[in-house]
Amino acid sequence: MKILYFSWLREKIGVPEEEVEVKSETVNDLIKELIKIDQKYALAFEDLKVIRVAVDQKVIQDLNISINNVKEVAFFPPMTGG
Repeated sequence: MKILYFSWLREKIGVPEEEVEVKSETVNDLIKELIKIDQKYALAFEDLKVIRVAVDQKVIQDLNISINNVKEVAFFPPMTGG
């Protein structure tokens, strides 16, 4: 699965994207799985209220959505107008 990181999430994790073999069933499980890999993920995902998620380029609200057969998950901060 391709995982994309934008803005300060990319800075904390250190890469803009990565291909990861995951066993997770949901986005929430994916976050927990990533946190177990390295401390940098724990720092990036410490406050999920300030992180938005897109699954196959569709923004989701529920982190318990299934990611079975998903090709891409993106994590990004809330967007602001300007």
